[in-house]
Amino acid sequence: MNRIEMAGHLIRRLHQQSTQIFQTQTQGAGFDLTSVQFAALDAIAQHPGIDQASLAAIISFDRATIGGVIDRLERKDLVQRVVSAQDRRARQLHLTHGGEQLLAACRPVVIALQSDILALLSPAERGVFLALAHKALGLG
Repeated sequence: MNRIEMAGHLIRRLHQQSTQIFQTQTQGAGFDLTSVQFAALDAIAQHPGIDQASLAAIISFDRATIGGVIDRLERKDLVQRVVSAQDRRARQLHLTHGGEQLLAACRPVVIALQSDILALLSPAERGVFLALAHKALGLG
């Protein structure tokens, strides 16, 4: 089997393309944010007070490295960690005012760039691709 026919190779290439488009367009719009940082901000906005382990699970990111992502977001004053009242060992995550503002400002850019990731597909093909990707990931 030729590598160009291998799902893993194609998925890796599509991920590279997606990451490059995300970085180019968000930086071009003046945002200093990676796709993982955006996913983390978005998940924290949807689940205020979430802990790091749960955040890692929600965004399908490695638990061992999510701390570094949160460290960077905290240094940018976009996220704050608060000691849990129920478990003093746990840290709850909340967006700062700056985090809320950044997320609101960059969300339209991120939504708009989604069509560029699959630019060579028709709108109908994009729908099929997304449905198949969800199925392959066991999401529906």
